[in-house]
Amino acid sequence: MKRFLKTDEWNIIEDRFRSSKQRASESIFSLGNGRFGQRGNFEEGYSGDSLQGSYVAGITFLDRTRVGWWKNGYPHFFSRIPNAPNWSGIYLRLIDEELDLAQWDVKSFERRLNMKEGISYRDFEVTSPKGHSLRVHVEHINSMANQNLCLIKYSVTSLNYEGKISFVPYIDGDVKHESSNFDEKMWTILKVETANEYAYLWTQTKREDTQLCTAMTYQLFKDSKELTLSPIKIEKEKLTGFSAGADVKPGERLTLIKYTALVSTLYCDRKQLVEQSIAQAQEAKSKGWELLTKAHKKVWEGIWKESDVVIDGDPEAQQGIRYNIFQLTQSYRGDDPHLNIGPKGFTGEKYGGNTQWNTELCCVPFFLLSSSKEAARNLLLYRYNHLQKAIENARKLGFKDGAALYPMVTLNGDECHNEWEITFEEIHRNNIIAYAIVQYTVMTGSMDFIVEYGLEMMIAICRFWSQRVSFSQPKQQYVILGVTGPNEYENNVDNNWYTNYSCIQTLKATLQYLELAAKNYPDQYSDLCRTTLFEQKETVRWQEIIENIYLPQEKERGIIVQHDGYMDKELNVVADIPTEERPINQHWSWDRILRSCYIKQSDVLLGLYLYDAHFDSETVRRNFQFYEPRTLHESSLSPYIHAILASRIGDMEKAYSHFLHATRLDLDDYNNEIDQGLHITSMAGSWLAIVQGFAGMRMENDTLCFHPVIPKQWNLYRFNINFRERTLQVTVEKTFLKVALLNGKELNIQVHQVVYVVSEVKELTVLMHDTFLT
Repeated sequence: MKRFLKTDEWNIIEDRFRSSKQRASESIFSLGNGRFGQRGNFEEGYSGDSLQGSYVAGITFLDRTRVGWWKNGYPHFFSRIPNAPNWSGIYLRLIDEELDLAQWDVKSFERRLNMKEGISYRDFEVTSPKGHSLRVHVEHINSMANQNLCLIKYSVTSLNYEGKISFVPYIDGDVKHESSNFDEKMWTILKVETANEYAYLWTQTKREDTQLCTAMTYQLFKDSKELTLSPIKIEKEKLTGFSAGADVKPGERLTLIKYTALVSTLYCDRKQLVEQSIAQAQEAKSKGWELLTKAHKKVWEGIWKESDVVIDGDPEAQQGIRYNIFQLTQSYRGDDPHLNIGPKGFTGEKYGGNTQWNTELCCVPFFLLSSSKEAARNLLLYRYNHLQKAIENARKLGFKDGAALYPMVTLNGDECHNEWEITFEEIHRNNIIAYAIVQYTVMTGSMDFIVEYGLEMMIAICRFWSQRVSFSQPKQQYVILGVTGPNEYENNVDNNWYTNYSCIQTLKATLQYLELAAKNYPDQYSDLCRTTLFEQKETVRWQEIIENIYLPQEKERGIIVQHDGYMDKELNVVADIPTEERPINQHWSWDRILRSCYIKQSDVLLGLYLYDAHFDSETVRRNFQFYEPRTLHESSLSPYIHAILASRIGDMEKAYSHFLHATRLDLDDYNNEIDQGLHITSMAGSWLAIVQGFAGMRMENDTLCFHPVIPKQWNLYRFNINFRERTLQVTVEKTFLKVALLNGKELNIQVHQVVYVVSEVKELTVLMHDTFLT
């Protein structure tokens, strides 16, 4: 854990310039609006170590696969969201010097991300090598009100300098993608133009035909008076911009406002692309900074009204949960089923911006319960839109008859991961998609999605499992061989319990909902059978697998066994590892990791969390006490699962510790990797740790139930959930649980074993007895 940020409930604050932390800070201060985003790079030139990163959602580049040993089934390309043209750049120049914080003396520095407003601020005082001192104030907005706009206000006050200050706002298409397999440039420059009132850069991704036009214009002010000057036009092969400035004396201030519009062929006809981007940049200028900022803040006001979590008594937890909600919300707005959420969002290049199974595990339940919009449904539609490619992916691996294997890593539905132990073996990913479909159906109380889309996906997934299992003659049971479970520190194992158990739950759920569809939606069921060529006889084998699959267990200890052979390892605990050797993936050989008992992330415990209704508390307790001491949490998907399970079994010390780990994973850089970007998708887990963990929210017999506890560090916590066209506000205090129905029809909820009616007329208040307290 490496804490260097100040604690503040609504702000992320870096109170001094640390060149050694620049990449980490760029990750932390990333901004987005669902359509595009960027790392927290300095707008001015910076010659120090930095990862320049700007990204546009939905735009891809097919990077040629690079492997040492090619295997049949490997993808030929690795899809990436390419590093886009840098649209935020503003050089700041004196007569014969250019601002560079790596070279100038930084007297004071503060960077602040205001999460309530969605605005990044930067204030610093610097002195140049020639002794010229300046005070700089920067505001940066990626507009949530108009998702094509980036707005930057850059103000400079002279402290002792007399002479000309020039701003050079520019768009640079000569960008590097640091993690490119072959160091290729990913953009073709189609046209560059600088006119008196605007400049634009028109680009197209190589190997793809997606185009992006980035247009900008600006305003220049001296103190509060707008200047109307003829700028110097800059027009190079890959760069466009202006140079504009004025003479200043000490105490005078120059301010440049840069208005940038990003328009792509994802949402605009290419014939109108240039015209639209220019028009939107100029329209932004005509509206002006104040009006655009007001509209942006209003959107964030609505977001926080719906999604805020209040924690009283614990500023670090409060800051952390708001930061995670902020980053999730600005990474994905839920309005386009062609978009998804990469594990790093818009904050870094790692994983290429591709979608993984993190989305269904963490983000679908978060958006399903925290937002009244169609975000969760669109995330599932994203998978439905890729179903035919999932079937093709399975076919490449030897499966047939409509079997589907969803990709481990994808942007467009094609598998683009090229490590055999993941690509071919981490097949449990299929099941979390089916699980998310079922959870969506249960929580919405509607069969519409599963009948129209979900069952088609689930049938294809069941066909995969029907062919992937083997029948073991010695065991006289079905087994699943050669897999990687959620714990990626074990590869090519047999009978990973989570994989086997989630397989049969997928088969069971599919059979259940097929029966309901046939009975209650006969026309849609007939269409489904025709579309998928589904025949009832397929279910005979599915039922045989359900009844006869092998699930490893250790009866003497009363625990589930992670996979065959796990109990043959030396069963050490994490506390045995020297601190200087953590994380082990940065210090140990892969062979040593594979031979050890150490668990990267929850595996058995993940199954106990997802299918919690199937296991009593004592079963959870025994397995938690065995596996938790051996789990490293070197995956961001792990801590929140442990927090939820620890809450369930009443181990509040561990529940709180794991919750804080999940909540401040990035802010405190637990895994020493924040320079690569944030863990966006798993941020949803910290919200789930509060709602499903501490508040104990779950569905039982189609009733919303709560089993609340409260950490001793807190006075209260409060959150909203959206449930079946209702919004509930839940407050847990030391002595009371309160539930208010903010809108919608009255409903029954259950607190432990007691059923209560909640209506808009009166807030429900339930006395917290001893079993609630920690």
